[in-house]
Amino acid sequence: MDTLNHRFHDLFAQLGLPCSDADIQRFIETHAPLAGEVRLHEAPFWSVAQAAFLRDAVQQDSDWAELADQLSQSLRAPEPQA
Repeated sequence: MDTLNHRFHDLFAQLGLPCSDADIQRFIETHAPLAGEVRLHEAPFWSVAQAAFLRDAVQQDSDWAELADQLSQSLRAPEPQA
């Protein structure tokens, strides 16, 4: 299995979330900003299973870890609105 080709929308699909570009943008706009002291998996909007997946991805440095970090950054520093 080629695991190096995960993309951002794949992470959303893996989490069971809508994963179109518009859905991802809406999710980030809805949940940002995430406070700096809150770990991504500790955010209150995750289900137990989603939080466990994100925690394990980072702790185990899995194929999903980089995308989890990208999501964390996106929630902490949303792009400015035009």
